[in-house]
Amino acid sequence: MTNTATKTGAFAKLLDEQFGTVPKVGDTLKGRVLSVGRNEVRIDIDGLRTGVIRGPQLFAESAEYRNLEVLTEVEATVIELENENGELELSFRSAGHARAWTKLEELRKTGAIVNARVKEANKGGLMVDIDGMDAFLPVSQLSQDHYPRVAGGDKNKILEKLREFVGQELPVKVIDVNEKDEKLIVSEKSMGEEAKSMVSTDKFKMGQLVEGEVSAITAFGAFVKFDGVEGLVHISELAWQRIDHPKDVVRIGDHVKAEIIQIDGKKIFLSMKRLLPDPWKNVSEKYRIGQIVVGKIAKVNPYGLFIELDPEIQGLAHVSELSNETIDDVSKVFGIGDEREFEIVSIEPNEHRLGLRVPGVKSKPKTSAVEKESKSEEVEAK
Repeated sequence: MTNTATKTGAFAKLLDEQFGTVPKVGDTLKGRVLSVGRNEVRIDIDGLRTGVIRGPQLFAESAEYRNLEVLTEVEATVIELENENGELELSFRSAGHARAWTKLEELRKTGAIVNARVKEANKGGLMVDIDGMDAFLPVSQLSQDHYPRVAGGDKNKILEKLREFVGQELPVKVIDVNEKDEKLIVSEKSMGEEAKSMVSTDKFKMGQLVEGEVSAITAFGAFVKFDGVEGLVHISELAWQRIDHPKDVVRIGDHVKAEIIQIDGKKIFLSMKRLLPDPWKNVSEKYRIGQIVVGKIAKVNPYGLFIELDPEIQGLAHVSELSNETIDDVSKVFGIGDEREFEIVSIEPNEHRLGLRVPGVKSKPKTSAVEKESKSEEVEAK
């Protein structure tokens, strides 16, 4: 027993000296390919033992080991210390998996650009392949050229456009790596769009006038393409009057003029309304406090009514100015499109505000909270 124990200890010591440590399940070992068969690969582990990779374990997440040759140095993970033939049972799959995640983390840190092949599309984005690993490319991370701009944001139409990318290769950057949750997210937008925009925007400056074509319309504004870049005209900068949707003012393909009002590195913000006369500058020439006017109700909300006095000027009639009695639901008393008489109670040209009330209603003091809500609604109306 003692002699046997001594021999075992000596062998373990020899292994430790030659191998660094006795291999355990889960260890990743280096070796050289001895033979490549149809269903198995045998490798030499530092001349001490032979390991074999068989069946499903041959297929690594990385494409690195798909065309092996004898004497090629490889890495494999121990999944069994001894199989029926006394060999180490190894796996390229596990080793490839770990190596691939390590490589991906390096890609994230360095910001290197890699090609990703689009495998499939869903309503949230694209599933892509990076060297055998599945990754997700969200719609929000597509470049401006590839972003599926669809009127009204119809998800089914967006999906149709995304499916057009299946089979294509897109250059991307890795932006999120989580091996534990097996989450891998990439971005096409970040891998060059920012740099491109930074270079492109250097030649522009605040206040500069530009001309371009409306390239896309969303609920929050319109995109205008000019001189190789794309700028956003927010809905509030399309016109002086309140509008419900940008499509009420512009259409895709329209040639427009705009002023650059902000440059934020990769983004350019434009204004179309600043190239138009400000109707509020002369509002006091058309309207005066105490005047009774006929206006059309353009919008109804819990805080009051937006009243269109003419195509360019709208006023706000706060709920407290609509009746001497408490109104629980404004929409049950007033309807969009109704024409009514109102009295002008305030005019603030610099703030683009005009206050109205129903004639005969006695003004009631507003709480600070109500005034705040009222002003926020007026801002929305601009």
